[in-house]
Order: sequence, then structure tokens, then C-alpha cells
Amino acid sequence: MNIFIPLLAGVLIGYLLRKRGKKLGLDLPMSAALLLLIFFMGVEAGKVKIDAGWLLVSSVVFAALTIAGSVGMALLVGGKR
Repeated sequence: MNIFIPLLAGVLIGYLLRKRGKKLGLDLPMSAALLLLIFFMGVEAGKVKIDAGWLLVSSVVFAALTIAGSVGMALLVGGKR
């Protein structure tokens, strides 16, 4: 719920500013905030200890099964040509 209140407030303020015809240059602050968010997500992810070998194998298996499922569904729905 903590995410939706600022999001809805931002949408409302943006809508009101659009109605008045005012433009704010928010590209630079938004880019900086996004880069900080990505940085801190990386810091938090770096704190977690993982078994990289198991993660690699399970990711490859998941990707292969996803591809096989997509191809299988495409053949079932679209048929061979």
C-alpha cells in the first residue's frame, strides 16, 4: 500500500499540471532516482549468499523448459506448416 499512495498522488499532480499547460523537466531527477534505486537493489542483492552453480543449472533448465513449452504451444495452436 505504501507504493500506491505516492504513485496515485504523482499521477494526480501530473494530470493537474497537464491541464494547466505547465511542463516540468523531471528527466534528470527521475534518472538519478532510478539509478540510485538500481544501485541499492544491487547492494541488497549482494548481501544474499547464494550457491551460484545451483542457480546457473536451475536457470538453464528453467529457460530450456520455457522455450520447449512455448514451441510446443505454438505447434499445438498454429500447427506445422
